Amino acid sequence: MEIPFSLPDSHAHLDMDEFDADRAAVLERARAAGVDEILCPIDITNEKSAVTVLRLTAEDRRIRAAAGLHPHQARLDSPALLDAVRRLALEGRIVAVGEIGLDYHYDFSSPREQRDAFRRQLALAADVGLPVIIHSRNAGGDIAAAVREEGFSRGGVLHCFTEDWEFARIMLDTGFYISFSGIVTFPNAGGLREIAAKVPADRLLLETDAPYLAPVPHRGRRNEPAFVVATAERVAEVRGVGLAALAETVARNYRAAFPASPNT
Repeated sequence: MEIPFSLPDSHAHLDMDEFDADRAAVLERARAAGVDEILCPIDITNEKSAVTVLRLTAEDRRIRAAAGLHPHQARLDSPALLDAVRRLALEGRIVAVGEIGLDYHYDFSSPREQRDAFRRQLALAADVGLPVIIHSRNAGGDIAAAVREEGFSRGGVLHCFTEDWEFARIMLDTGFYISFSGIVTFPNAGGLREIAAKVPADRLLLETDAPYLAPVPHRGRRNEPAFVVATAERVAEVRGVGLAALAETVARNYRAAFPASPNT
């Protein structure tokens, strides 16, 4: 049966070990579900991650890559890692720097280490002319302050958004997109659904964050790009639009947020 829409997954970790046994089948299921474009962040500290993601992008132009140092890994920050991200950017092999940001829920890296690494990567992204993919957990104020104080104007995405409307509004005003994951389908996520209903249509993105955060009705399973359709259905419902119309909007935003590099 022909799928009447094309929906991108703007954040999926297809490099992870959870997909080693059936990565090709996962991609086939995504296509069958109408998910034709996927963005995969590279873990710049992990050679397997880079090899896997870059192979996927070489084999399928509908898959794009980003690269960066996750806030959990900020303690590993080094000039060599930043140079690796820079090389990928200058070679046209990534369309964004990320995921980067701040996470104050966990303490895998100290807040100071996270803030320093985040600001260095904002500067790198500005230098190579790319947007950023930001991970923010309990850190909205410091994220907004860093973007403002660094004068970062390339925009990007707040991925897997879970914070409040005030933070969303500030970042929307700074040129960012807001991306919702399967969390927006969870029974206790009423406040997040209110925000998903308020985000301007031209700033809305969706994602799986696979293999994490499978949406209802797939809770308890490994998440995968095909499941972004369930998230889209819920967001379409709260916004009062049809699924096909929402998918068209999200696909247009995805291509605007992550323009294809002329070198890819």
